Amino acid sequence: MTQNPSPMDIALRLAEEAASHGEAPVGAVVMEGDRVLASARNQMQALGDPTAHAEMMAIREALAVRGTGRLDGCDLYVTLEPCAMCAGAIAHARLRRVYFAAEDTKAGAVENGIRLFDQPTCHHRPEIIGGLSASRAEALLTSFFKTLR
Repeated sequence: MTQNPSPMDIALRLAEEAASHGEAPVGAVVMEGDRVLASARNQMQALGDPTAHAEMMAIREALAVRGTGRLDGCDLYVTLEPCAMCAGAIAHARLRRVYFAAEDTKAGAVENGIRLFDQPTCHHRPEIIGGLSASRAEALLTSFFKTLR
């Protein structure tokens, strides 16, 4: 019997794919229960769009599939701690839970930096679970950025 890959495994495969296309290795998956609603990888270089982060792409796709304008009850799995832009989109989409792998001490906005969801003006606070498959995600990021230096 073969076991289906976990949402984070899917996100990590997407991150590897992003790296193979010269993009920062980040992948994201939106789950609705046990169903993959959307999945995406970073595409900023390919699209010439600084907002084409994996999270943004997956959120947009999930919203289109769902057709509701919100993602309540859905969970996001992402290989890197979301930045301020992505954290804002997560709050606006009303995702229930965010699982992330590697921390981003420079640009992260969930457990680092501005900690968007802890701000009194943040209208929606998803549950946050960090560190899921962190070592795999960190290894991908380290390897990718070493090749650029």
